[in-house]
This record gives sequence, structure tokens and C-alpha cells, in this order.
Amino acid sequence: MSFAHPELFWLLLLLPGMAYVYFFREQKRVTDFRFPTIQHIHPLSKTARVRMRHVPFLLRAIGLVLLIVALARPQSFDSESKRSIEGIDIVLCLDISTSMAAEDLKPNRIDAAKKVASDFVEKREHDRIGIVPFAGLSFTQVPLTTDHQVIQSLLGQVEMRMVEDGTAIGMGLATSTNRLRESEAKSKVIILLTDGQNNRGEIDPITAAQAAKAMGVRIYTIGVGTRGTAPYPIETVFGKRYQNVPVSIDEDMLTEIAKLTGGKYYRATDEKVLAGIYDDIDRLERTKIQVEEYKETAELFTPWLASALLCLALEALLGLTWFRKLP
Repeated sequence: MSFAHPELFWLLLLLPGMAYVYFFREQKRVTDFRFPTIQHIHPLSKTARVRMRHVPFLLRAIGLVLLIVALARPQSFDSESKRSIEGIDIVLCLDISTSMAAEDLKPNRIDAAKKVASDFVEKREHDRIGIVPFAGLSFTQVPLTTDHQVIQSLLGQVEMRMVEDGTAIGMGLATSTNRLRESEAKSKVIILLTDGQNNRGEIDPITAAQAAKAMGVRIYTIGVGTRGTAPYPIETVFGKRYQNVPVSIDEDMLTEIAKLTGGKYYRATDEKVLAGIYDDIDRLERTKIQVEEYKETAELFTPWLASALLCLALEALLGLTWFRKLP
């Protein structure tokens, strides 16, 4: 239930003032009568009429409250909406090779990539999303699902060294494409994130991209890493030490993969740029949602008004009869 004119509830503030005036007048009316002594009537018990003398005022107050509620127009709504939603099937293909430990992105490349991917998943309310990590091998961490709680939980468990090291980009794309093979969505997307060059696997990345194109899959590629060198942590007997290692990303290959499938290549040199890239992909990959909404409003003031009039009428009747006061 809602109210068409809720501002009228401010009128309820008049009730304390009305109560003050009533009891002030009642006290004044009683003290206007003077007797030389009341000792002879003091032992007498109060009658029911005396005990209930405030009932007319209470009925008036309740009646006014009910009248204010009726004037605020309580309403109920019976609504129905029909949605036509066409989701997108998206696979996040994530490089988990040990080079992702470099700290040119904060706190490091893999954690920055997971955080931004998690934010991206949260925005894709109606889409099926899967996760395919890869290093020297690739595997499916999360098959296509709309259960975003499961996606977020398993994405948080993705770590380096889950498989043997290396960068098998072609294998990652092949596994991702295979997850989309039976998809009936009109839009199928792979978001490939890597920080290196293909150096492992039996499938060439371009060949995998051609297979994806044949299946109507669009690939967005992201090269993550600063330009030049990046600090890489190394564990020694004296603790953690850092070594600057060259950043080597095969941008030509990633650009060709994206261009071949109708996607786009991005370079993420820091975590802020990486977040902007996912925001851009989020804007590009949107479907229209058509909504037909029907709303029927029912006015509910009648019982409130009837109750208010009943209370006020009863107050007037009692005031003229049982609780009638002499001038």
C-alpha cells in the first residue's frame, strides 16, 4: 500500500495541540466550581460515566487520524511486466602464467585482472559467463552459467601454477571456443587477457581465432603490462627481491585475432586503464531489453473514511446523550 498524498500526514502534528487544549479546558472547567468542603463526597467511588468521560475525545482523535489517512489516499497497485531479454554468452580467457606476478599493475597483474573481471561479471546481470584460465595448458574453471555467485567464488580461486607454466594462447582460445560451441545465444564473446607471447600448445592462436570466427564468436584481446620493463618479485634466502624484466607482448598477433573475429585489441598499462577497457567492452556488448508494463491502481480510502465518519458520529452522539455536559 502507498499513498497519493503522503504530505498530508503532517496534519497529525495537530493532534498534540488538540489534546493540550482539551485537557486544559477540562482542568479549567473543573476548577471553576468552588465548594466550602468536599470531605463528604470524597469517599464516594467514581461512576463508569466519570471514568469514561474522555471517550468522546478519544473517538474524535481517532476519527481525525482516520480522516487524515483517507485524505492521503491509500492505494494498492496490481502490476505486471513482460521482459524480452536476450543475454550474451561470454568466456573470460585469463592468462595465469607466472609472468602475471609482475607488479607493474597493483598489487600484481593477476590480482588486478581478477578484480576488474569480477567487477565486469557483477554488471552482466542477464548473461551466461564462463572462465577459462591458461598457462602451458588450458582448462575450464567455470562453464557457462548465470549463477554469478559461483562465478565470483571460483574466479577468486584462480591462481598461478594451477597448471604447468607457459603461455599457450591458442589452447586458451580453443578451450574457450569449445565452451561456446553449443551456445544458442546470438552474441558469443571471448575476452582474452594475456601478458606475453604464445610459446606453448599444439594449436596456433590464429588458427584458433579462425575456428572461433567460423562459429560466430567475437574475440576482444587485452595485452596487460607496462611498456619497457616491469618489477618482478623473486624469492631468495634473504627474502623477496625485485628484478626488472622486459615486457614482451605480441601485440600484432593480438590485434590480428581481434580484427579477424570482429573484436578489438586493447593495451592495459595500469589497473585504471584495465578497468576502463572492461567498461568499454561492457558498453559494446549490450542487448536491448524490451519491457511491457501494466499497472492497475485501486483506491483504498473508503474503509478509512467510513471508519473516520463512524468515530466522529459516535463521538457526537455520546456527547449529546450519555456524556452530555451542562453549560
